[in-house]
Amino acid sequence: MKTLFRMAALSSVALLGATTALAQQPNRLTISGYVRDGATGESLPGVAVVHPASGQGTSTNTYGFYSLTLAAAPDSVRLLVSALGYEKLRLTRKAERSFTYDFRLKPSSAELAGVEVVGSREEKIAESTRMGTINIPVKQIKLLPALFGETDVLKALQLLPGVQAGGEGSSGLYVRGGSPDQNLILLDGTPIYNASHLFGFFSVFNADAIKNVELIKGGFPARYGGRLSSVLDITMKEGNMQKLHGEGAIGLIASRLTLEGPIKKDTASFIFSARRTYIDILARPLIKAQTDGATAGYYFYDLNGKLNWKLSPRDRLYLSGYFGRDEFYADDKSTRGNGDYSLQNNALGWGNRIAALRWNHIINDRLFLNTHLTYTRYQFDVGITQEDRYTTNGQAQTDKFSLNYLSNIQDVSAKLDFDYVPNPNHYVRFGGQYIRHQFRPGAMQTANSTNPADNQATGRNIGANEASLYAEDDVKLTDRLKVNVGLRLNSFLVEKKLYPSLEPRVSARYLLTEDWALKAAYARTTQYVHLLTNSGIGLPTDLWVPSTARTLPQKAQQFSLGAARNLRYGGEDFEFSVETYYKPMQNLVEFREGADFIGTTDDNYESKITSGQGWAYGAELFLQKKTGRTTGWIGYTLAWSNRRFAELNQGQLYPYKYDRRNDFKLVVIHEFNNRLTLSGTFVYGTGNAVTLAQGRYQLGPYATYDDYGPRNSYRMAAYHRLDLDLSHTKKKKWGEVVNSISVYNAYNRHNPYFIYLGRAAGATAPSYRQVSLFPILPSFSKTFRF
Repeated sequence: MKTLFRMAALSSVALLGATTALAQQPNRLTISGYVRDGATGESLPGVAVVHPASGQGTSTNTYGFYSLTLAAAPDSVRLLVSALGYEKLRLTRKAERSFTYDFRLKPSSAELAGVEVVGSREEKIAESTRMGTINIPVKQIKLLPALFGETDVLKALQLLPGVQAGGEGSSGLYVRGGSPDQNLILLDGTPIYNASHLFGFFSVFNADAIKNVELIKGGFPARYGGRLSSVLDITMKEGNMQKLHGEGAIGLIASRLTLEGPIKKDTASFIFSARRTYIDILARPLIKAQTDGATAGYYFYDLNGKLNWKLSPRDRLYLSGYFGRDEFYADDKSTRGNGDYSLQNNALGWGNRIAALRWNHIINDRLFLNTHLTYTRYQFDVGITQEDRYTTNGQAQTDKFSLNYLSNIQDVSAKLDFDYVPNPNHYVRFGGQYIRHQFRPGAMQTANSTNPADNQATGRNIGANEASLYAEDDVKLTDRLKVNVGLRLNSFLVEKKLYPSLEPRVSARYLLTEDWALKAAYARTTQYVHLLTNSGIGLPTDLWVPSTARTLPQKAQQFSLGAARNLRYGGEDFEFSVETYYKPMQNLVEFREGADFIGTTDDNYESKITSGQGWAYGAELFLQKKTGRTTGWIGYTLAWSNRRFAELNQGQLYPYKYDRRNDFKLVVIHEFNNRLTLSGTFVYGTGNAVTLAQGRYQLGPYATYDDYGPRNSYRMAAYHRLDLDLSHTKKKKWGEVVNSISVYNAYNRHNPYFIYLGRAAGATAPSYRQVSLFPILPSFSKTFRF
């Protein structure tokens, strides 16, 4: 362990020493500051700040901060600042020494002009060193067709190559052959452990409260760690510092409202957003009528909030939080004479709580500090309560019995991130993080009023400590060669067992021409938390457990190679990229045959799981049009994802459940004018792999035995679907109203949801039968903004 820390420290010192030496050269002038939206005061990440005379430039970081050091101090400075969706801004100023300047960009009048879908919002795809990085503007997400009219960030990401859904309507993400727990999902830098509502059909993210969405599929920078397959980094809005603004929507199953505005103009602001479904309210009268008084229902809700203070020109403080929960309930009461009754309450609930406190501080004109304190908690619980009132010998008695099963994971974290920009050829990031984990994989609680001696509670908390250090430099070696090189050191201590890991990260691009680039990347990753799952539809009964002495951390390597080109045809801009990847994985975790979450507790979960290996590899092609009235993209993925577990499938290699050989996506958005927009999406994919019985044997008059074949050796029918959306915007004195009509599964394709062995009416022998979930589904929503 000491050797690993020394290696990381020496690497960081060498990296910082080299860039510091470059920064200390004489006759240099540095301009630094923030770039913000002129209408709202929101910080703008990824904005290009360029010195045209020298060709040197930089871009703003995640928090809108930029620093540009010029090679020789000129008599005057001329800068060009540009961001897609904003008007260009030019600054000319006499300067004999370094100075600070904050830019305010005016939003472009064209809603869709300049919208970019893939890569950094300003850096051309051929120029960036990063591979597999996708950035979708929230404006474009809101224009896509939506199931039941509910805009969903995760479903938009499923329309990209290398990303697929777990099943019909699911909001889960399976990235480059990985599983859902291998995605690091961050909301304002805080992990979200379960991102699904309604058993996976919707995500927890309210698009009205979100500013930026970035997905990283490969070539992970050293500043990210803890997962094998992807990083989904979602940033909430900061709140309008100029005026009160509101936005909301009324849909078929849910409504939402967002309010934001200044607490003190140009100094402090807030944003608050809420969303709730009303399925339970609409269905309650029908359920009561059909069940003679019994009640049942389901609903979910989300609450987002954020406060933003400008403490000084160099300091900003942010406090943000999220609270969301799903609730399913079923209550049944039967009455007897003399006031006697029997009451049974069943409940299933799950949800997330997160909080984040962030302090941004400009140490000097080249060094930026972000301090981040976070808290996150995810819990699900299943409960049943039985209450009986009965009369014996004229005396009324009441017995109560309850059984509850719960599981949760809780993190408290502290993180320091430094951005250091010594000159335009180097962008250095370094920092560290400490996380205190608390796991409760499963706990049973019983209470019996008749026999208190039977009351018991099982389960214990498992504590773990995770720490990491990282350093990376995005360095331009020559005019053609640019490299991002980094190193990450992790350690995980659980029950006196220490797991260290050293993770080198490198990505590079080489310009063949001004518009053509070759790219390559390598990343080693380690994951210390595992999701035990026996469901592919986002059920909350999946359990989060830590690595222990018996359960090793998951590990992976990813090798990527590709090419990218900027295209211009007919006055329009296009981007084309092709990427290939190979990802071997070790110590993957699965339930043993026949095991599941029922009865799984802190003391026995390790006896129910087994570990194995995985391999994922494939190629992704992507062509996108990012300007003009018609925008969109075409994506195609050819991929393989296989698993091998010694205790599953007789130790033989088998395809992962979501192995999908061919995956095709088409997205088109056309703006007829400023009022009318039509969008459509089409998806096609090879059917999911399933395990089916090869034969059935009658063992007696009432018993049968199914002989199952190799694991996942059959394929469901291919999946394909067309969705459409037509939106009309009507201007009002107080704002605007957008009426949207969406059609999910426009040509009524009966896509398979699952397959079961059953007997059709009149048939003498059973056969496999397909169950489809969603037919053609029209929906309507009304959005308002003021």
